[in-house]
Amino acid sequence: MQTLNKKVSLNVADGSAMDAYIAAPEGAGKFPGILLLQEAFGITTHIRSVANRIAEQGYVVIAPELFHRTAPGMEFDQNNLPAVMPHVTALKLEEQQADLHAACDWLQQQDNVIHEKIGSIGFCMGGRVSFIANYSLPLNASISYYGSGIQNFAYKFKDLHAPHLFIWGGLDKHILPEHIDAVVTAMKQNNKPYANLVFGYADHAFNNNERPAYNAEASAEAWAISMAFFKNKLG
Repeated sequence: MQTLNKKVSLNVADGSAMDAYIAAPEGAGKFPGILLLQEAFGITTHIRSVANRIAEQGYVVIAPELFHRTAPGMEFDQNNLPAVMPHVTALKLEEQQADLHAACDWLQQQDNVIHEKIGSIGFCMGGRVSFIANYSLPLNASISYYGSGIQNFAYKFKDLHAPHLFIWGGLDKHILPEHIDAVVTAMKQNNKPYANLVFGYADHAFNNNERPAYNAEASAEAWAISMAFFKNKLG
């Protein structure tokens, strides 16, 4: 499927302006909408390629620039995590929620989007933001790839709106087995629908082909499952 790509500027409730990358199927029709939440390095070539790939499957994708308050337009070196940490720590929860609402509102305003079929997907930092999106917005499906810190939101699992797919790397030294166990336990305790997938042979960031931890096998398998999850929940 051919796609159209562009950048838009959104007005956020706190008065800030936020750019977002858009990828959408070309031609007539109505399609489900997807919020794509970035890794800590910005709307990189990798994130844009993910947006394009999802759009090719028949979705209208918006990837909001979450660091627009402190580093607008920046694409950071993906091997230099210390450089991005000040921007990660500066991003407040209420700001993330305002950004998510602005991006979701944009989808709801588009004539080619099925407004009652909206999902989210995110990677690393964005995996956590995808979880925040699930309890902040009336979504229909959410996916988190190696979402750091999700276990710290124990008080919010009860508010999740949509089935959630969690994907992890079993070799991840940042997200430990006990963190994953805490997420699964919280989903069970709150009777929320979920799927939990651990690739025992993959590390953190295994989906990003621009980083050393990229694992082509795990990436391909996780992608197939993710697209099946979206198709079943949003199709």
